[in-house]
Amino acid sequence: MLWCAPGSPYRSVAGTVAALRYGREHGVPTLGTCGGCQHMVIEYARHVLGFQDAQHAEYDPYASHLFVSELTCSLAGKTMPVSLTAGTLVAGLYGQGEVEEQYYCNFGLNPAHQRALHDAGFRVAGVDGDGEARVLELPEHPFYMATLFVPQARSRPDLPHPLIVGLLRAAV
Repeated sequence: MLWCAPGSPYRSVAGTVAALRYGREHGVPTLGTCGGCQHMVIEYARHVLGFQDAQHAEYDPYASHLFVSELTCSLAGKTMPVSLTAGTLVAGLYGQGEVEEQYYCNFGLNPAHQRALHDAGFRVAGVDGDGEARVLELPEHPFYMATLFVPQARSRPDLPHPLIVGLLRAAV
């Protein structure tokens, strides 16, 4: 099981991307939240879409292929609605189509690349009110999910978050 949590910039981007690639290619249950989500996007862009120079604006804001860009409006400290796509793993775990989640980030999937990722198999499974990706998942993978929000922030021992329960069940 892999969990790539918030905290970017990471000490080793190459190590983070390599671990995420391993999880994706070997069926290891993987959850990326906030910065983890952003790095899952970079990994997929580099190794599936073929953009070897896919970059994150936090590391290189002037890169040619920014797959992760600064959000027009910071989501840090905000709780916002997320519309989930019916039939996706994430919608099944929540058992509903609309949820509210907490964010701590200033970066997200560059909307210019959202369709390319989705069409290449890293499916957009949840969006905000503007249609921008907030959850991505690989349907054919046992559990490979990226959330821009931070589910662990509201998970409690007596009331664990459904995505964390899903990750742990997939790992077992």
